[in-house]
Amino acid sequence: MSLFSRDPAIKVLSFNLLDMQTVGHNNYGLWRHPRNRKRSNNLKYWTDFAQSCERALLDTLFFADVLGIAAGYGGNNDVALREGMHVPLNDPLMALSAMAAVTTHLGFAATVSTTYEAPFAHARRMSTLDHLTGGRIGWNVVTSYLPNANENFGIAPDLYTHDERYDRAEEFMAVCYKLWEGSWADDAMIRDSDRNMVSDPAKVRRIDHAGRYFQVAGPHLVEPSPQRTPVILQAGSSGRGKDFAAKHAEVVFIGGRSADAYRKNARDVRASVVSHGRAAGDVKILAEMGLIVAATQAEAEAKLADFQALSSPDGYLSHHFGSGADLLKYDRNKTIEEITAEGGPGSVFLSHYNYPLGTTVGAVLDQATRLDSSRALFAWGTPKRVADKIEEWADTLDINGFLMRQMISPVSVDEFADLLVPELQRRGRYRQRYEATSLRENMFGTPTPRVRSTHPAAAFKYPLSR
Repeated sequence: MSLFSRDPAIKVLSFNLLDMQTVGHNNYGLWRHPRNRKRSNNLKYWTDFAQSCERALLDTLFFADVLGIAAGYGGNNDVALREGMHVPLNDPLMALSAMAAVTTHLGFAATVSTTYEAPFAHARRMSTLDHLTGGRIGWNVVTSYLPNANENFGIAPDLYTHDERYDRAEEFMAVCYKLWEGSWADDAMIRDSDRNMVSDPAKVRRIDHAGRYFQVAGPHLVEPSPQRTPVILQAGSSGRGKDFAAKHAEVVFIGGRSADAYRKNARDVRASVVSHGRAAGDVKILAEMGLIVAATQAEAEAKLADFQALSSPDGYLSHHFGSGADLLKYDRNKTIEEITAEGGPGSVFLSHYNYPLGTTVGAVLDQATRLDSSRALFAWGTPKRVADKIEEWADTLDINGFLMRQMISPVSVDEFADLLVPELQRRGRYRQRYEATSLRENMFGTPTPRVRSTHPAAAFKYPLSR
């Protein structure tokens, strides 16, 4: 058992897998590994992989996404294209129905940007997926940041400031909530053959939304899905982003350069959630984690060395600085706070990384590709050793679980299921089985797939006030 004290409120932990429908994500260079079998364009790969994730009893298979190529590091697209860093990249929503067809309980979460989408079409897609998955869909809300995404959608770089993107996102959420929660009554869909009536017109309403960014009449085109509102996930790192997450998110992803940073971020999230009239426990906080598990410590050390040898520095750096900050332009002894103070492309986003004062460009470049030191939460070893670290993090950082990154696919998931899950189950830290079907019920243990009464979506429940 762990030597660290347990918070009785944090018992069974949430485990989720981070992926992207591209060659590699957070494991740059490892696409070359002989045991890596990831094939993003192959549907059977995705259906087999979903079954592996469900065998591991994960809460969600979570897909990140971007809508442009990162051109910060090196000053152009060349590094990202050469390294396969988020390009080529498929639409994360397209394969979800097929993966849902071969699974029963696994949740699926996908990233969709409020900056480049229309809320009416987005709400329809989410409702459709919630139906087709049987209530297992989640939405990771982002406002996006890549300059190339603006170019791809014909948006001038100065059209939306950082805060204006969140203003637009707030209204986007309101439109979606009105469509999901307030347009159809629970019993509007009647399928009454005697009266030749599919749905009751008296129980389906327009939303007549008229706002600064959107004009949406409604009604919603899709009948109420099992969850109505999908599980809302968010990972805002700026002050405005954190406040948005505290108001809307049910699952919040946090990062940090140290354990203390994770602890502070978790504490800040919970305080902000309460300030929005919600309970601190209404939100699950997940920390990004990397792990390598093997039957013996020697095998784990060998795997770590094997992966490190194939890791590509340029891939990681292109990922970190895709917003426009090109560290190659600076002297290695220049500090990050000096760069952010000077301003320039990507400097605002760079400031969100919260490097310790005095961190130099050289230190960032050297550390970015070290698997054992580039992340605060990374463990390798036997199931017992890795489980000890997981318990330590869970008990001292005020988190509810983890968003795990892969090394090679599907090997990392299979080894997690075969080696680590039994050890975590023995300690009471991992579910023995899925208890429900919907994502919200499985993740939160709620008696219903619907949002809590304290969630802002609940304010729009039918009948929708005019």
